[in-house]
Amino acid sequence: MSENQYHIEVKNLYKIFGGNPKQAMELKEEGVEPTKIFKDTGQNIAVNDVNFQIERGETFVVMGLSGSGKSTLIRCLNRLHEPTYGNVIIEGEDLVGMSSEKLRTVRRKKMGMVFQNFGLFPHRTVVQNVYYGLEIQGVSFEERKKRAYDVLDMVGLKGYEESMPNELSGGMQQRVGLSRALVLDPAILLMDEAFSALDPLIRRDMQDELLDLQEKMQKTIVFITHDLDEALKLGDRIAVMYQGRIVQIGTPEEILTEPADDYVRNFVEDVDRSKVLRAEHIMKQPLAMVDSKDGPKAAIRKMRSEGISSIFVVNKKRQLQGILDINDAVDLADAGKRSVSSALRTDYHEISPDTLLIDLLPLARDAKYPIAVVSEDKRLLGVIVRVSVISGITRDYDNDQTSNGSSQNDRADSEEEVNE
Repeated sequence: MSENQYHIEVKNLYKIFGGNPKQAMELKEEGVEPTKIFKDTGQNIAVNDVNFQIERGETFVVMGLSGSGKSTLIRCLNRLHEPTYGNVIIEGEDLVGMSSEKLRTVRRKKMGMVFQNFGLFPHRTVVQNVYYGLEIQGVSFEERKKRAYDVLDMVGLKGYEESMPNELSGGMQQRVGLSRALVLDPAILLMDEAFSALDPLIRRDMQDELLDLQEKMQKTIVFITHDLDEALKLGDRIAVMYQGRIVQIGTPEEILTEPADDYVRNFVEDVDRSKVLRAEHIMKQPLAMVDSKDGPKAAIRKMRSEGISSIFVVNKKRQLQGILDINDAVDLADAGKRSVSSALRTDYHEISPDTLLIDLLPLARDAKYPIAVVSEDKRLLGVIVRVSVISGITRDYDNDQTSNGSSQNDRADSEEEVNE
């Protein structure tokens, strides 16, 4: 992929606070740890050789504890902090070294920023706060007011346009802050701990609101947080920072199931896996299937061979037709039937591969048969038994995923559990 295909690309980025960054870099190249460099010289390497690329429309979450460098990093992306070394490339243009006039244009036209503290003007109404950036740009009063009203409606603040900020709750004030960024219609939205000052319930509401808005707007979002659950919920990909460095970049599932080191492993240790992992991560390959044109004796032979008491039936395109119970298959064979179609059952669950484990739990609890994982065109992709759902949310999950299949005894035990 060429660099112009990335919306944002960061290359070898450093931000060093102190009067002699060259000294800090020389010591770093000699192998001295940043903490010792700071102790000996007072030079703080807050962002340390950071590299990543962000695709257009992606929500990229940067996560880390206090002091990890994440807020410094996001301020380097729009040069609120001047990078010491490296490149910040936006739509193919490097912001580092860009003239002040051109940088102002990029900030006004391409980027919006939402901070943790709402930063609203207390003497201006909600709508006046929202259209402030348009006012600075010289947009006419009628146009900026209309655009502000439209955005406030989109974030659920219709009817509050002429209210004062002190008349709103914290969550509503944050919506005003978000609206102030959105009204400029930026391609890139930078959000620095935007929800961390909110109460937990309001925070969850704002997370849901952002997900809904992103589905409609498809902005490129860089979201800073210290909250793992928030990162897992919002991020298409997550970058984990530690002492100025990015120690791992991956999807929420990759961060959770394939931690790069002990730091990340400890970070994710207590997370609720059921809200992150999906059906595709725990499903097993359907090793035994019957073609809809096969007869009951063929079905019985396959069930006996695999040690199972029911079997999914598919057509030649592997589209799921139903499930055949061993008792029904025996009855068909005794009656001399040559087709299984008359005995197919449909009292099983079908789910998509992106179904969350938390949504699988009630299905698995009541399931009489294995759960079928199917594609949009009803092709059978995999099967899930109750033991897989339970093991998928425990810390032993990785050990349970040593293969896509399982032994005959495992399959038999799993299905007997489902049939209880």
